[in-house]
Amino acid sequence: MTQPITSLLVANRGEIAVRIFRTARALGLATVAVHSDPDADALHVREADAAVRLPGAAPADTYLRGDLIIKAALAAGAGAVHPGYGFLSENADFAREVLASGLTWIGPQPEAIEAMASKTRAKDLMRAAGVPLLDPVDPAAATPADLPLLLKAAAGGGGRGMRVVRDLAGLAEALDAASAEARSAFGDGEVFAEPYVERGRHVEVQILADAHGTVWALGTRDCSLQRRHQKVIEEAPAPGLPQTLRENLHTAAVAAARAVSYRGAGTVEFLVTADGRPYFLEMNTRLQVEHPVTEAVFGLDLVALQLRVAEGEALPTSPPEPTGHAVEARLYAEDPARDWRPQTGALHTLDVPGQVRVDTGFTDGDTVGIHYDPMLAKVIAHAPTRAEAVRALAHALAGARIHGLTTNRELLVRSLRHPEFAAGQLDTGFYERHLDALTEAPADATAAALAAALAEAAPAADAPLAARLGGWRNVRSQPQIRRYTAAGAEYEVRYQAGRLVDHPGIRVLAATPALVTLEIEGIRRVFHVKRNSNKPDATEIYVDSALGAHTLTPVPRFPDPQDRTEPGSLLAPMPGTVVRVAEGLAPGSPVTAGQPLLWLEAMKMEHRILAPASGTLTALHAVTGQQVEFGALLAVVQEETQP
Repeated sequence: MTQPITSLLVANRGEIAVRIFRTARALGLATVAVHSDPDADALHVREADAAVRLPGAAPADTYLRGDLIIKAALAAGAGAVHPGYGFLSENADFAREVLASGLTWIGPQPEAIEAMASKTRAKDLMRAAGVPLLDPVDPAAATPADLPLLLKAAAGGGGRGMRVVRDLAGLAEALDAASAEARSAFGDGEVFAEPYVERGRHVEVQILADAHGTVWALGTRDCSLQRRHQKVIEEAPAPGLPQTLRENLHTAAVAAARAVSYRGAGTVEFLVTADGRPYFLEMNTRLQVEHPVTEAVFGLDLVALQLRVAEGEALPTSPPEPTGHAVEARLYAEDPARDWRPQTGALHTLDVPGQVRVDTGFTDGDTVGIHYDPMLAKVIAHAPTRAEAVRALAHALAGARIHGLTTNRELLVRSLRHPEFAAGQLDTGFYERHLDALTEAPADATAAALAAALAEAAPAADAPLAARLGGWRNVRSQPQIRRYTAAGAEYEVRYQAGRLVDHPGIRVLAATPALVTLEIEGIRRVFHVKRNSNKPDATEIYVDSALGAHTLTPVPRFPDPQDRTEPGSLLAPMPGTVVRVAEGLAPGSPVTAGQPLLWLEAMKMEHRILAPASGTLTALHAVTGQQVEFGALLAVVQEETQP
């Protein structure tokens, strides 16, 4: 039997490290974190009993350096290493090195990782086991009849290194981009192609196996709602599956685990076509991001079970019976309306109310940087029925107070309340069909602007209302005016001597710097108001109410004359690293509208910088390898004049 574990190092960061530490503490284990330089004060570091620095910032220099992580574990006296997900979690060589160092590896044996970590080799193994597969396509021999194609990284997952190709003319560029992204994320640029199934469902089976021959199939999960091939909303069990199909998926998943004598937690993923035919996609030899929905339905702690299996304990012959339904939403710092652009900066407030589980790697005041995934939190609701779980999750997200960064919160709420989702009509094309409607402009912010003005003018929460309103202006014969912008619209608020001007149907009931109560058309509404970090000179004002969440920016009385940008300027849409400049691009080069000029990597994803119009490149300020800040001038294109 393996030596009992007393101290655990987590070779990861963010919410998964925090989540693993939570279980480790409950089991009485000492915890060790590792951290890059940007993560020196991250939540997972603050939560651990000890922490070891990994010098540098980029993943390749830090969380992908297995040698440094093993050295850290030995130096800190850890007896075991848990890889979490991503980074080195599916690296067989790292698992071997951990074991060779005398440490316990919390995961499957290296041989099983090796067999399944390459999707191409895994498919060969599954084909031999009789599991249905999509036939691979040789990109070099692809014809129009093979389209659309899905390019996938052979190593790793999380949607990185994936591209959909609908035109053979773009295949070569897509292969290069997918390979480069895969190499950056996983250290392996191998990419393969297979048919892309339109409107398919992504359904997976959680498995857990011990070293004594027991393999559990812990139900199904549906992960069909995805953006950029990364999951956004997941649930368990997968709704609407016929019982026969569900049993077939369980059987295939157990067969996959037994084929490699699997030990530990893993997930077998399938693509289910619109007519109900399942095809093996891949096996993830690690804990999944979405594991909490399975934990909720089965009443289990999968991390605790991973640790017990690693210590040699035997699982009961069968798992507990599932109860109810669970749904998880991934809260990202990104702007879905702008090509899912990741956001960086200070997270001033993260508060999700309700009876939901929140797994996060951030607290108020933390900074979201450029080097890692932009996920802020996972929010999970569990209830007796699917409808109740979906409703509880949507309500919690709608009431969340998230300040400082643009997020996908509104998209999540609208997705959960969409008629197709409510009916369980799920497929991977959901966002392609509905993104425009789901990212429509937010509700009118007039009431929020009124609340912001009232809160700004209120000197103290305990002062009489009349004194506050009357004290807004020395010359009471003239109304005071405040202006704000929100989501591109401008709002004007006028008030005078204890009342609002030009806002019929709205009455002020109470106002403090943090809380404003208005009666709007006979309905009492409460608005929570917060300034950016409560700094008097800060600009953003956050207003949350049942009518929605709004970020308001006061309009200065005198605009800055230097706040202008040269026409045709290409600015960095986010902080990141320039990883590629178009071949031959130089000042004087002709460009066409939509032509990719630069490639910027931020938060593990590549973003193309396109020519805004046809014309001539008059300036190029970016070079490969350059770190750029948000708003940095990258290049200038002079638009060609029409004759």
